[in-house]
Amino acid sequence: MSKDWLNVFIGAFFEILWVIGMKHSQNWLELLLTAVAIVLSFYFLIKAGESIPVGTSYAVFVGLGTAGTVFTGILLFGEPFKVTKILLVFILLAGVMGLKMVTREKGASEK
Repeated sequence: MSKDWLNVFIGAFFEILWVIGMKHSQNWLELLLTAVAIVLSFYFLIKAGESIPVGTSYAVFVGLGTAGTVFTGILLFGEPFKVTKILLVFILLAGVMGLKMVTREKGASEK
């Protein structure tokens, strides 16, 4: 995996953190940490977009963030587990993996 794709994954991780933080922050420190997570998530997405097509990197970023947020909600916050929801998340992840597999980074043909 290239550094650019790693940036997308790191950005998606911080996206999960800030989405959770938006819902569960209860004091100024938690709100500050949520703001830091927002900045970091978009920083990593922007860095990835320098080499990966922006549409693809954004789709992967949002797809992973969505899947991670759904699973985190179920595992940590008692949100209802529904087979249909999980099936749809796996379909989303299949699309994200497909985008990753068919996307070439800038300069990939030169390597």
